[in-house]
Amino acid sequence: MKSLRLAVTAAISSTVLLTTACGGGPDAGSAATGQGYPVTVTNCGTEVTFDAAPKRVVLLKSAAVPYLHAIGVMDRVTARAGQYPMEYYDEATRAELDRIPLLTDKTDTSGHLQISKEVVISHQPDLVLGQVDNLSRDTLSAVDIPLLEEPAMCPGSTAAATFDDIYAQLQTYGKVFGRTAEATTAVTALKERMTKIQAEADPSSGRTAAVLYPTVGGGTTYAYGTASMAHPQLAAAGFRNVFGDVQKRVFEVTVEELLGRDPDVLILLYTDGDPKAVEQGLTGLPGAEKLKAVGNGDIMTQLFNFTEPPTPLSIDGLERIVQRFKGSA
Repeated sequence: MKSLRLAVTAAISSTVLLTTACGGGPDAGSAATGQGYPVTVTNCGTEVTFDAAPKRVVLLKSAAVPYLHAIGVMDRVTARAGQYPMEYYDEATRAELDRIPLLTDKTDTSGHLQISKEVVISHQPDLVLGQVDNLSRDTLSAVDIPLLEEPAMCPGSTAAATFDDIYAQLQTYGKVFGRTAEATTAVTALKERMTKIQAEADPSSGRTAAVLYPTVGGGTTYAYGTASMAHPQLAAAGFRNVFGDVQKRVFEVTVEELLGRDPDVLILLYTDGDPKAVEQGLTGLPGAEKLKAVGNGDIMTQLFNFTEPPTPLSIDGLERIVQRFKGSA
């Protein structure tokens, strides 16, 4: 295990101002900065230690946004990079994102963020969220900058995803930022939402489904197995994943294999662009017209983070799936 310690660079006030339950201060419900620290969390097999709550956060991926919003620390984000489709967020979160400078949203042909180490370091972050190809944990730790990645996106991760992962990650962020009370409240609210959403699902329908990631313009099609968040999401929506026997997160599939499993419903993930082009990326493949879901029009396009990785957006995505196919059996 490696250990990474975040140096405290700001003076800590010796006076602790406690807010009342109805107060709205930035540290409401939590101890003042410095109290309760150091805090150590394990991320991707590495121990990361914080001597104080992070105050200068750089986002390199969007997955952490709903967590940070839920515990009220989006004001700690000083810069962001990557793509942040506004469809993911409510009005309050959009306003928070609008005030954060965007360093770049350029990606390569495979969708990987293109940003230099120097640009990120110049913002003097005390935490980077999201790992990209040229900005690994080791690269940043060499200059004493800690990094946290969503557990499901850790290199080599094969653990089966569950909705409990969302609750656990919320608590982790609450611990890192000194917002444990806020995290607990957010977890309770998410669990209540899950109960209501699942009450509207129909697990007795016996319908099958597959979650795919087509290539726009034709080409490789990817499917999601039991190690992905797509698997528990389908189960919670009342579907059986036709790739539930594949113990992988994501893998290539052919139209022939899709025809052999012939799911009743297809959910197509994409990161940006025109959802109609995404659908055409599958339906335009030779033989795809023979698929039951294509013939019946039981196809849904969904932005990637509404399913993967496990975040509160996965619960939003579940609700969308339930509403889309409710009563359509």
